Amino acid sequence: MTPQPTTAFPSPIALDAMPSFSDYEADAVGRGFDEVMERVWTPGTHVHTHGHPFAVEALMVDGELTLTIGDETRVLHRGDRFTLTHDQPHEELYGGEGAVYWVARRHAAD
Repeated sequence: MTPQPTTAFPSPIALDAMPSFSDYEADAVGRGFDEVMERVWTPGTHVHTHGHPFAVEALMVDGELTLTIGDETRVLHRGDRFTLTHDQPHEELYGGEGAVYWVARRHAAD
């Protein structure tokens, strides 16, 4: 079987199909993520280029996030998704109303 390409910006979830947080959490844990949480960001927050010691899969719930990964920048809203690999450099800029997203993290095995 040929591996499927991955993208930092998977297709969005239809707004009428948005899961509840508990459903999102159960799905993520079932796929091997070890930490799931809601992140709330204040308006105008700018997080300069950085990485994390874990992989990320996130779903935008409210507000706006301008996310730059490599040379690709996207403006994300409710229903949009993004993924990051371990230590993948990225930059975040939160919109005028801030943002809320649900994030699943997969930490590296010890």
